[in-house]
Amino acid sequence: MNKADLIESIAKSADISKAAAGRALDGAIRAIQVALKKGDVVTLVGFGSFYVGKRTARTGRNPRTGQSIKIKAAKVPKFRAGKGLKDAIN
Repeated sequence: MNKADLIESIAKSADISKAAAGRALDGAIRAIQVALKKGDVVTLVGFGSFYVGKRTARTGRNPRTGQSIKIKAAKVPKFRAGKGLKDAIN
């Protein structure tokens, strides 16, 4: 399912236009991004939680040349599925 399919599904289930569903989806994604940027955890009960994880600096290898390279530490977005989502797919 891509974004267009998701927007169509939201529009049908909420009985709203595709344009309104697209704006709602974009707003929700933006709100999650802003919260994660602040370091907050976004929890949707029954669905799951979005949070920021930390990846430590490490040494990697360039696959083309075999040369060692340094990879910087980074913050990465993560998602932990909730019980409701896990139960829905099992």
